[in-house]
Amino acid sequence: MSFILGIFFGFVAWFVVRCVLTGFYTVEQNERAVITTLGRAQRIKGKSTLDLPIAEHLSDEHKPRYTFPQVRVVGPGGPYVKMPWQRVHKVSIAIETASIAYDPEDPTVNRNWTVLEAVTKDQLNIGVTGQLRFKVSERNLYAYLFGVKNPVAHIMGYFVSILRERIANFEAKRGDGVALEELDNAIMEGGNPQIEGVSINDLRKNLNELNEQMNRECLSSAARYGIELDASLITGIDPPADIDSALAAINTAHNEVSADISLAQAEADQKIEQSKRAVEIQTMRVQAEVEPLRRVAGELLALKQNGGPASLQSYLRNVKLQLFRRARRVITGNSSLSA
Repeated sequence: MSFILGIFFGFVAWFVVRCVLTGFYTVEQNERAVITTLGRAQRIKGKSTLDLPIAEHLSDEHKPRYTFPQVRVVGPGGPYVKMPWQRVHKVSIAIETASIAYDPEDPTVNRNWTVLEAVTKDQLNIGVTGQLRFKVSERNLYAYLFGVKNPVAHIMGYFVSILRERIANFEAKRGDGVALEELDNAIMEGGNPQIEGVSINDLRKNLNELNEQMNRECLSSAARYGIELDASLITGIDPPADIDSALAAINTAHNEVSADISLAQAEADQKIEQSKRAVEIQTMRVQAEVEPLRRVAGELLALKQNGGPASLQSYLRNVKLQLFRRARRVITGNSSLSA
């Protein structure tokens, strides 16, 4: 009898602990929760991540690989009730910030999470610094909780692999620089060319473009691993210390050549403007000399139209008389008259 009572009271104690004391839970404002029943998440029937807008950034090849079911998400609030055979998986959806050299599985890599190494297209080993902002995607919690073992490590590896590939193949937009063999043609076409330097210079001058490329490339991370990359903030790209002085000399030479080109082009532009101004002045002078003749021609035409040919002959006679008065000697035929 005592044995049965012991079992009964033990069951009551277990029930109180599992169903009363731990049978309620709450979800904070920056949290979301997923309930599993005997290890299986509560799914939305007939719905998968391919039905969500985040799947638009996946290629047709990757869509079958990253097809995850949509699960029922418990929002902030509570208290909620759960059964003893159920488990609550809470996830923070707050934005987190980490160094781009961060590796949650090994704190000693990348110079203790400070600098990420990469190789440029001209085989230069550089150090990249910056930050990465990310958060858990509320629309794909299944991938984050059950899709991969360590989603943060997975997303960091995904980001680093894309970043290194972009750095290795990065090229500045056309117009930012030209090759030496194209320099003469660019000058003749009236452009303002800059000599193309090593790739690290292109990367430094186009950090915003590199960050934008990374943001576009990582749009599929939410559908892949359940983590949204909020922003890539690459802030520094540094060469190895042993070639820093040589790189500085190359940059100085390039800057000097670019300055000489700019100065020569400015002088040429100034001479062109002066020539244009001189042409305008001469044109205005010619117009000033021609304008009185045009007015006289107009007056003579009006005189002929209004007074007839006789009035025009009278006008010409009067003009000749005025010229005779001013002349000191007049030569007519074979005789010469002096005033």
